[in-house]
Amino acid sequence: MSTLRTVALGVGGIAIGLFGVLLARRKAPSEGHAAPDLALDKPHPTATDRAPEAFRPDPTAAVPESEREALRPATGPVPSMVEPRGSMASQTGA
Repeated sequence: MSTLRTVALGVGGIAIGLFGVLLARRKAPSEGHAAPDLALDKPHPTATDRAPEAFRPDPTAAVPESEREALRPATGPVPSMVEPRGSMASQTGA
């Protein structure tokens, strides 16, 4: 009985493996459109290249009230892995 169980598990494992190979080899659906500016044969932009005028943000634009909290600078103590200065002096014990 255990030989039959071993053979069944082996056949099941092979079937799952073949199914995985078939899934990996199938073609992905062709959704969307081609992005020729992201093609591998195009040169990479350098520090001197600028985005087209239509894609540059307006530095003089007003910040909406809903986004002001997200742009506020972080204040408060900086997270650290070490004890704050002077904390050992306040501890008692020996």
